[in-house]
Amino acid sequence: MSPAAIERLAVFHGNRQTALADFFSVTGQPGEILQLEGDLSRIKHIGAGMTGGEIHIEGNAGAHLGAEMVAGTISVSGDAGDWVGPEMRGGRISVRGNAGHMAGSAYRGSPVGMTGGEILIHGNALNEVGHGMRAGLIAIGGECGDFAGVNMLAGTVTIFGAAGIRAGAGMKRGTIVGMQPMEMLPTFSLSCTYHPPFLPLYLRHLRDLGLPVADFHFSTAYQRWCGDTV
Repeated sequence: MSPAAIERLAVFHGNRQTALADFFSVTGQPGEILQLEGDLSRIKHIGAGMTGGEIHIEGNAGAHLGAEMVAGTISVSGDAGDWVGPEMRGGRISVRGNAGHMAGSAYRGSPVGMTGGEILIHGNALNEVGHGMRAGLIAIGGECGDFAGVNMLAGTVTIFGAAGIRAGAGMKRGTIVGMQPMEMLPTFSLSCTYHPPFLPLYLRHLRDLGLPVADFHFSTAYQRWCGDTV
Protein backbone atom coordinates (compact mmCIF):
# COMPACT_ATOMS: atom_id res chain seq x y z
CA MET A 1 0.00 0.00 0.00
CA SER A 2 1.46 3.36 -1.04
CA PRO A 3 1.62 6.42 1.26
CA ALA A 4 -1.17 8.00 -0.82
CA ALA A 5 -3.38 4.95 -0.31
CA ILE A 6 -2.67 4.99 3.42
CA GLU A 7 -3.69 8.65 3.60
CA ARG A 8 -7.04 7.71 2.04
CA LEU A 9 -7.83 5.13 4.74
CA ALA A 10 -11.04 5.84 6.63
CA VAL A 11 -10.88 6.88 10.30
CA PHE A 12 -13.54 8.20 12.65
CA HIS A 13 -13.57 11.64 14.24
CA GLY A 14 -16.32 11.21 16.79
CA ASN A 15 -19.18 9.71 14.78
CA ARG A 16 -17.98 11.19 11.50
CA GLN A 17 -15.94 9.16 9.00
CA THR A 18 -13.08 11.01 7.38
CA ALA A 19 -9.71 10.34 5.75
CA LEU A 20 -6.56 9.62 7.70
CA ALA A 21 -4.83 12.44 5.78
CA ASP A 22 -7.02 14.96 7.62
CA PHE A 23 -4.97 14.25 10.75
CA PHE A 24 -1.68 12.65 9.69
CA SER A 25 1.08 13.14 7.15
CA VAL A 26 2.39 9.83 5.82
CA THR A 27 6.01 9.36 4.74
CA GLY A 28 8.27 6.42 4.02
CA GLN A 29 7.43 3.00 2.62
CA PRO A 30 5.07 0.34 4.01
CA GLY A 31 6.73 -2.30 6.16
CA GLU A 32 6.61 -4.15 9.47
CA ILE A 33 7.50 -1.04 11.52
CA LEU A 34 5.09 1.86 12.02
CA GLN A 35 6.36 5.12 13.53
CA LEU A 36 3.76 7.55 14.92
CA GLU A 37 4.79 11.01 16.08
CA GLY A 38 2.89 13.68 17.98
CA ASP A 39 0.39 13.89 20.82
CA LEU A 40 -1.91 10.92 20.22
CA SER A 41 -3.57 11.05 23.64
CA ARG A 42 -7.00 11.35 21.99
CA ILE A 43 -6.38 8.67 19.36
CA LYS A 44 -7.96 5.40 20.50
CA HIS A 45 -7.43 1.75 19.60
CA ILE A 46 -3.88 2.10 18.25
CA GLY A 47 -2.64 -1.43 17.58
CA ALA A 48 -5.97 -3.05 18.45
CA GLY A 49 -6.04 -6.67 17.29
CA MET A 50 -2.39 -6.46 16.20
CA THR A 51 -0.95 -9.78 14.95
CA GLY A 52 2.70 -8.82 14.35
CA GLY A 53 5.16 -6.09 13.51
CA GLU A 54 6.15 -3.05 15.56
CA ILE A 55 4.49 0.25 16.45
CA HIS A 56 6.61 3.02 17.95
CA ILE A 57 4.79 6.07 19.32
CA GLU A 58 6.88 9.19 19.94
CA GLY A 59 4.50 10.96 22.28
CA ASN A 60 1.39 10.02 24.24
CA ALA A 61 -1.17 7.37 23.27
CA GLY A 62 -4.92 7.25 23.84
CA ALA A 63 -7.23 4.64 25.33
CA HIS A 64 -7.48 0.99 24.27
CA LEU A 65 -3.85 0.79 23.15
CA GLY A 66 -3.15 -2.74 21.89
CA ALA A 67 -6.65 -3.97 22.73
CA GLU A 68 -6.97 -7.74 22.10
CA MET A 69 -3.44 -7.75 20.71
CA VAL A 70 -2.11 -11.17 19.61
CA ALA A 71 1.56 -10.58 18.71
CA GLY A 72 4.11 -7.87 17.94
CA THR A 73 5.41 -4.97 20.00
CA ILE A 74 4.11 -1.50 20.85
CA SER A 75 6.32 1.11 22.50
CA VAL A 76 5.19 4.50 23.80
CA SER A 77 7.72 7.17 24.76
CA GLY A 78 5.15 9.14 26.78
CA ASP A 79 1.96 8.31 28.67
CA ALA A 80 -0.95 6.06 27.72
CA GLY A 81 -4.64 6.36 28.53
CA ASP A 82 -7.05 3.88 30.09
CA TRP A 83 -7.31 0.26 28.94
CA VAL A 84 -3.72 -0.51 27.91
CA GLY A 85 -3.77 -4.03 26.47
CA PRO A 86 -7.29 -5.09 27.53
CA GLU A 87 -7.91 -8.79 26.87
CA MET A 88 -4.43 -9.00 25.34
CA ARG A 89 -3.37 -12.48 24.16
CA GLY A 90 0.29 -12.01 23.19
CA GLY A 91 3.03 -9.58 22.26
CA ARG A 92 4.52 -6.78 24.33
CA ILE A 93 3.43 -3.24 25.19
CA SER A 94 5.96 -0.88 26.77
CA VAL A 95 4.92 2.53 28.13
CA ARG A 96 7.79 4.74 29.29
CA GLY A 97 5.49 7.12 31.15
CA ASN A 98 2.27 6.59 33.10
CA ALA A 99 -0.87 4.64 32.22
CA GLY A 100 -4.53 5.05 33.17
CA HIS A 101 -7.04 2.61 34.60
CA MET A 102 -7.65 -1.03 33.61
CA ALA A 103 -4.28 -2.00 32.08
CA GLY A 104 -4.35 -5.67 31.04
CA SER A 105 -7.92 -6.02 32.21
CA ALA A 106 -11.18 -7.56 31.04
CA TYR A 107 -13.71 -5.33 29.37
CA ARG A 108 -16.85 -4.65 31.40
CA GLY A 109 -19.14 -7.68 31.29
CA SER A 110 -16.35 -10.09 30.35
CA PRO A 111 -14.87 -12.46 32.97
CA VAL A 112 -11.57 -12.96 31.11
CA GLY A 113 -8.88 -10.31 30.89
CA MET A 114 -5.32 -10.64 29.68
CA THR A 115 -4.43 -14.20 28.59
CA GLY A 116 -0.83 -13.73 27.42
CA GLY A 117 1.92 -11.29 26.55
CA GLU A 118 3.65 -8.57 28.54
CA ILE A 119 2.68 -5.06 29.61
CA LEU A 120 5.51 -2.90 30.95
CA ILE A 121 4.59 0.47 32.47
CA HIS A 122 7.70 2.28 33.60
CA GLY A 123 5.77 5.01 35.43
CA ASN A 124 2.56 4.81 37.47
CA ALA A 125 -0.70 3.03 36.70
CA LEU A 126 -4.19 3.65 38.06
CA ASN A 127 -6.90 1.25 39.25
CA GLU A 128 -7.74 -2.36 38.36
CA VAL A 129 -4.50 -3.38 36.70
CA GLY A 130 -4.85 -7.02 35.62
CA HIS A 131 -8.59 -7.28 36.34
CA GLY A 132 -9.65 -10.83 35.41
CA MET A 133 -6.11 -11.72 34.30
CA ARG A 134 -5.59 -15.33 33.17
CA ALA A 135 -1.94 -15.38 32.03
CA GLY A 136 0.94 -13.11 31.09
CA LEU A 137 3.08 -10.54 32.88
CA ILE A 138 2.35 -6.97 33.95
CA ALA A 139 5.12 -4.86 35.52
CA ILE A 140 4.59 -1.40 37.02
CA GLY A 141 7.80 0.53 37.63
CA GLY A 142 6.10 3.19 39.77
CA GLU A 143 2.97 3.31 41.87
CA CYS A 144 -0.24 1.40 41.23
CA GLY A 145 -3.84 2.26 42.09
CA ASP A 146 -6.52 0.25 43.87
CA PHE A 147 -7.73 -3.29 43.11
CA ALA A 148 -4.59 -4.55 41.34
CA GLY A 149 -5.22 -8.14 40.25
CA VAL A 150 -8.90 -8.11 41.17
CA ASN A 151 -10.60 -11.40 40.17
CA MET A 152 -7.24 -12.68 38.92
CA LEU A 153 -7.01 -16.39 38.04
CA ALA A 154 -3.41 -16.69 36.77
CA GLY A 155 -0.46 -14.62 35.59
CA THR A 156 1.91 -12.24 37.37
CA VAL A 157 1.62 -8.57 38.36
CA THR A 158 4.79 -6.93 39.71
CA ILE A 159 4.58 -3.50 41.36
CA PHE A 160 7.80 -1.66 42.23
CA GLY A 161 6.19 1.37 43.85
CA ALA A 162 3.42 1.78 46.39
CA ALA A 163 0.16 -0.05 45.71
CA GLY A 164 -3.36 1.07 46.52
CA ILE A 165 -5.95 -0.75 48.59
CA ARG A 166 -7.65 -4.11 48.02
CA ALA A 167 -4.96 -5.67 45.85
CA GLY A 168 -5.91 -9.22 44.89
CA ALA A 169 -9.58 -8.96 45.85
CA GLY A 170 -11.39 -12.04 44.57
CA MET A 171 -8.27 -13.64 43.12
CA LYS A 172 -8.12 -17.45 42.95
CA ARG A 173 -4.59 -18.06 41.66
CA GLY A 174 -1.80 -16.03 40.14
CA THR A 175 0.89 -13.88 41.73
CA ILE A 176 1.08 -10.24 42.78
CA VAL A 177 4.60 -9.16 43.73
CA GLY A 178 4.78 -5.94 45.73
CA MET A 179 8.22 -4.43 46.27
CA GLN A 180 6.81 -2.00 48.84
CA PRO A 181 4.72 -2.87 51.94
CA MET A 182 1.10 -3.51 50.93
CA GLU A 183 -2.13 -3.19 52.88
CA MET A 184 -3.52 -6.72 52.88
CA LEU A 185 -7.18 -7.62 52.88
CA PRO A 186 -8.37 -9.44 56.03
CA THR A 187 -9.25 -12.43 53.82
CA PHE A 188 -5.54 -13.05 53.11
CA SER A 189 -3.36 -14.99 55.54
CA LEU A 190 0.41 -14.91 56.01
CA SER A 191 1.86 -18.23 54.89
CA CYS A 192 5.62 -17.76 55.33
CA THR A 193 8.66 -15.58 54.70
CA TYR A 194 10.88 -17.02 51.99
CA HIS A 195 12.96 -16.47 48.85
CA PRO A 196 10.66 -17.24 45.88
CA PRO A 197 12.63 -19.50 43.50
CA PHE A 198 10.88 -18.12 40.41
CA LEU A 199 11.42 -14.45 41.20
CA PRO A 200 15.08 -14.05 40.07
CA LEU A 201 14.08 -15.21 36.58
CA TYR A 202 11.42 -12.51 36.35
CA LEU A 203 13.68 -9.86 37.87
CA ARG A 204 16.52 -10.49 35.43
CA HIS A 205 14.07 -10.30 32.55
CA LEU A 206 12.55 -7.05 33.84
CA ARG A 207 15.96 -5.50 34.48
CA ASP A 208 16.94 -6.24 30.87
CA LEU A 209 13.77 -4.41 29.79
CA GLY A 210 14.63 -1.31 31.82
CA LEU A 211 12.46 -1.73 34.91
CA PRO A 212 13.90 -0.41 38.23
CA VAL A 213 15.25 -3.73 39.53
CA ALA A 214 17.85 -3.23 42.28
CA ASP A 215 20.34 -5.78 43.59
CA PHE A 216 18.53 -6.08 46.92
CA HIS A 217 15.39 -7.28 45.14
CA PHE A 218 17.27 -10.52 44.43
CA SER A 219 18.53 -11.10 47.96
CA THR A 220 15.72 -9.92 50.21
CA ALA A 221 13.17 -12.27 51.77
CA TYR A 222 9.51 -11.89 50.81
CA GLN A 223 6.33 -12.50 52.76
CA ARG A 224 3.90 -14.89 51.11
CA TRP A 225 0.23 -14.08 51.64
CA CYS A 226 -2.45 -16.50 50.40
CA GLY A 227 -6.01 -15.59 49.45
CA ASP A 228 -8.54 -14.44 48.57
CA THR A 229 -10.56 -16.73 50.89
CA VAL A 230 -13.92 -15.01 50.32
